[in-house]
Amino acid sequence: MSEAVLPEYIQFLQQQESYPHPADNITLVQTHISFVLLAGDSVYKWKKPVDFGFLNFSSLEKRKYYCEQELELNRRLCPDLYEEVVTLNVEGDSYCLNGSGEVVEYGIKMSRMPEEMMMGRMMAAGKVTRAHIDSIIEQLVPFYESAAGDAAIQDFGLAKSVAVNVLENFEQTQGFVGQGAITEDQFEAISAYSKEFLSHEERFQARIDAGKIRDCHGDMHSANICLTDPVSIFDCIEFNERFRYTDVAADVAFLAMDLDFHGEEELSNYFIEQFVAKSGDTELMGMLNFYKCYRTYVRAKIALFTASDPAVDAETKEACIEQAKKHFLLAEKYATA
Repeated sequence: MSEAVLPEYIQFLQQQESYPHPADNITLVQTHISFVLLAGDSVYKWKKPVDFGFLNFSSLEKRKYYCEQELELNRRLCPDLYEEVVTLNVEGDSYCLNGSGEVVEYGIKMSRMPEEMMMGRMMAAGKVTRAHIDSIIEQLVPFYESAAGDAAIQDFGLAKSVAVNVLENFEQTQGFVGQGAITEDQFEAISAYSKEFLSHEERFQARIDAGKIRDCHGDMHSANICLTDPVSIFDCIEFNERFRYTDVAADVAFLAMDLDFHGEEELSNYFIEQFVAKSGDTELMGMLNFYKCYRTYVRAKIALFTASDPAVDAETKEACIEQAKKHFLLAEKYATA
């Protein structure tokens, strides 16, 4: 097995002396778009120079812009968590965080959250309760009520706009069909269901008329929630407005799907019931299965993208392929429900 290839600056940031503060037990976590370094009481997130079409971090200027966007947008739900945009500068024959030399990268500095309170970890230990779900809803209902939802944003709720995102997923995963993670039959069943649902333009228009298309979070699942008091819902979509300007139903469907994925169907149902009761959005139910199917397919796609990254080690690659398989199975379940 070949060793994972890490950029020079990431190797630099894996050393304790690279930080202006105590940084014991530095841990590197990778996604398909980010290098995340846990260093002492801080977290540093750096964008990979990738261009997936729907996301473009290919230039330093773009990475700077999206770091600034990430800071601003995430402070809506986590005002104290996101600290600042940082620079990595050239210093002699090495690098320096927030130095004075040429800027070679931009990143985000965040406060480190207690790992034992991360929702994914709590869920694995069977410790997520209805009280935790209630706390999440307390954050979300006022967030959606105050989120922007002007005419330009509402257009993203049209069936033809939603179709752009849904059909793009099928185009971007076509090459993976029959390669081990998704079968031809699964692909056909999921895409046929999604296209049929999208043909009912009146359903989408009704959501627009009800004012339910907002500047949402866009990536709301358990890996982006810390069950502190108050709850921290972080890492929203900053890189593409069409993934964030969406139906509130699509946003909450992400977390409901994630609970289903982790075998917490009872909590998933409770989350939706209580959200509908607290928000008064009873029409959300008619969109839920469609958006759950969309969301789990997105997670499968991202897992495949991560597995295909040459910087990812063999163990991570294998785990991502297994995760993709499970998400495709869940998407098929929603599609054939």
